[in-house]
Amino acid sequence: MSNPLDPFHRFEDESLAELALTHASAGVSDGLGRRDNERMEFLGDTVLDLVIAESLFGDRARYDEGALTEMKAQVVSRKALAGAAERIGLPQRARIGRGLNRKALSRSVLANLYEAVVGAIFLDGGLGPAREFVLDTLGPELSAARERGGEALPKQAFQEVCQQKFSGPPSYKVIRTCGDANSRAFLVAAHAGGQTFPSAWGRTMKEAEHWAAYEGLLHLGYDARP
Repeated sequence: MSNPLDPFHRFEDESLAELALTHASAGVSDGLGRRDNERMEFLGDTVLDLVIAESLFGDRARYDEGALTEMKAQVVSRKALAGAAERIGLPQRARIGRGLNRKALSRSVLANLYEAVVGAIFLDGGLGPAREFVLDTLGPELSAARERGGEALPKQAFQEVCQQKFSGPPSYKVIRTCGDANSRAFLVAAHAGGQTFPSAWGRTMKEAEHWAAYEGLLHLGYDARP
């Protein structure tokens, strides 16, 4: 029986591929306790950040630090990773519990699956194969980020709109946090002109503010290009 991740990487240790595709809801355990992909997600998240940062940094001196940060946030967002996971068929390959609908997995579950696969490929083959997988499967997101790189990015655009409409910049407030030190998420909302705009989640404060700015632009009727 072929490994379900063979189209992306030939695993020397096939147990890594199996573990990467095992969601906690599957309830798999052995003599060492529960076996699922949560620890592998943590590793994959770190490898993913490195690969995307390296790729964007390689665009010579075209972008400054602020633009690079915003562009990376777009590429590694939950939305982008979930889209990539669906595009390459990870929901069909995943081991999930009966309480989850394989055809309607949440954005978070899909993104976590993708990160776990990155982690598994890194453990099995090193940075080279992991880099190849990420750049191949996130190609559309990287291209879109580069195309928008010279345009007004969400926080910049939202600040300009708020200055015009409300004579002052927006502020951002953390509404909620969840997770632990290894995997934390932030819910942030933007405020301007006495209004509170729709909130957005992010894995870092910068990413959450990025998407909160998108929400603010959309709420005010501007093309935020999410």
